[in-house]
Amino acid sequence: MIDKILDGKKLAKQIREEIKKKVNDLKYDQDITPGLAVVMVGDDPASASYVNMKEKACVEAGFYSEVHKLNENISQVQLLSLIDDLNNNTKIHGILVQLPLPKHIDEKIINERIDPDKDVDGFSPINLGKLFLKQPSFIPCTPKGIIKLMKHYDITIEGKNAVVIGRSDIVGKPVATLLLHENATVTLCHSKTKSLSLYTKKADIIVAAIGKANFLTKEMIQEGAIIIDAGTTKLNNKLTGDVDYKAVYEKVEKITPVPGGVGPMTIAMLLENTLEAVLKK
Repeated sequence: MIDKILDGKKLAKQIREEIKKKVNDLKYDQDITPGLAVVMVGDDPASASYVNMKEKACVEAGFYSEVHKLNENISQVQLLSLIDDLNNNTKIHGILVQLPLPKHIDEKIINERIDPDKDVDGFSPINLGKLFLKQPSFIPCTPKGIIKLMKHYDITIEGKNAVVIGRSDIVGKPVATLLLHENATVTLCHSKTKSLSLYTKKADIIVAAIGKANFLTKEMIQEGAIIIDAGTTKLNNKLTGDVDYKAVYEKVEKITPVPGGVGPMTIAMLLENTLEAVLKK
C-alpha cells in the first residue's frame, strides 16, 4: 500500500536536529547563541499552547529564549515600546508577536515596528514586499514549511494547477506567491468565491487555510489530488483541519494530517528563520 501521508512531524524533527548542530557550532566557533523573543498579549488558550511549543522548541535547539506574556489591556504604545527594546537588544535575533492581538491594537502597526532583520515571522511590509518581488527575505513560516514539505516528498509543483483556499496575509497570500515562484498556475479562492468546487475539482494541488473544520470534502476534489491542510480548529476538544481527512484519503495522492502535518513544519521554519537572522549579521 502506498503511503499517502506527508509527514511534517518527521521532517520537522530532522530539520530541528540539523539546526541544533548548527547552533552548537555557532556557540563553539563564534560564541553566539541565537535568541528569539516571543510576545503574547492576553491569555488565549490556543495562543498560549503555540507559544509553549515554540519556547520548548527553542530550548531543545539550544536557542536563548524570552517569552513576554502581557496583560490583554496593555496599550498599543506600551507594546510598541517593548518591541523597540527588543529591536535594540543584541541578545535577540528574532522577534515574534503571537497573533491574534486584542482589537484595540493594530496588528499592521505592530508588524511595521519590528526590525525587518529580526522579523522571523516574515509579516513586516518590507519582508512581504521582498517575497512578492522574489528577493531574499524572511518567508512566513507556515507557507515556507508547506513548500519545503512538498519538495521533501518530491512533489512536482511546476506546471500544476494549484488552488489556495484562504487569502490571509499569514498563509493564503504568501503560499500563493511561493507556488507562483515554483511555476504553478495558481488560483486564490476565498469567502466571496462563487462555485468554489469548479476550481477545486480541477486542482492538482489544494492548500486549505481557512480555519473551518472538515470544509473540503471528497466531492470537491479530483482523483489523485495533493492536499495540504493548513487549517486548525478545535472540534469536540480535538484539533481538526479544514479537510475531511477520512473521507478524502482514498481519493488523494498525498495529504497532510492534522495534527502532524503543517503545524510542526511551522515551528521548524521559525527556528530556521531565526538561525538565518544570526547568519545574516
